[in-house]
Amino acid sequence: MNSISPNLNIMIKASEKASKVLIRDFGEIEKLQVSKKGPYDFVTNSDLKTEKIIIEELKKAKPNYSIISEENGIENNKDTNNTWIVDPIDGTINFLHGIPHFAISIALKSNNEIVSGLIFDPIKNEMFYAEKNNGAFFNNHRVRVSKRNDLNDCLFVTGGKIKVQTDLPYRKSGCAALDMAYVASGRYDGYFQYDLNLWDIAAGIILVQEAGGILNQIDLTVYKNIKILASTPNINAKLLKKLNKF
Repeated sequence: MNSISPNLNIMIKASEKASKVLIRDFGEIEKLQVSKKGPYDFVTNSDLKTEKIIIEELKKAKPNYSIISEENGIENNKDTNNTWIVDPIDGTINFLHGIPHFAISIALKSNNEIVSGLIFDPIKNEMFYAEKNNGAFFNNHRVRVSKRNDLNDCLFVTGGKIKVQTDLPYRKSGCAALDMAYVASGRYDGYFQYDLNLWDIAAGIILVQEAGGILNQIDLTVYKNIKILASTPNINAKLLKKLNKF
């Protein structure tokens, strides 16, 4: 493995430990107890168990760091300059329907900047991670955003309700974290979406940046109703024009 920081190593170990729950429960999806939180938002036993394991592992290593997580909310500890941002299952609806496209997402925000991030797809055993000024990686191989210049040759991804009418070639995958990881690794050329939560995209922010991509400015003190546009530098201006400046 390439040289990584102690903090990223903590994140990797926490995600790998928690992933065992997801892999097991995904294999027995019909036995899961599901409670409904909202029209498009579900929480499962797997969410809660996975988040519990991740938080326990992070606290064991860094007991003073603060935490923002999807299920537990905001936990301000002694160190408020360093905050873990955790999404135990991004792509919960895919998970519930037996679709193998979901991920664990963990990021570290330090002094109001995302300095490291990890997105782990446990079913495909694909791990994407990045640290500030150290590049973006997929399963220990350095990755960069794509180099395509023509929008017609590109493939984009979005999610939620489409607020902008467009003739762009795009897909909807149901997992914001993996959407951003796929932009960082060159699988998609761009990603745009409204009404996101910070834990959906925090790890993806540093991944895209370190892979050479461009993102719109994001206020990291806001946790909900975030809009994002991430793409390669080659097509960013063209994409904005197509989306009527988003």
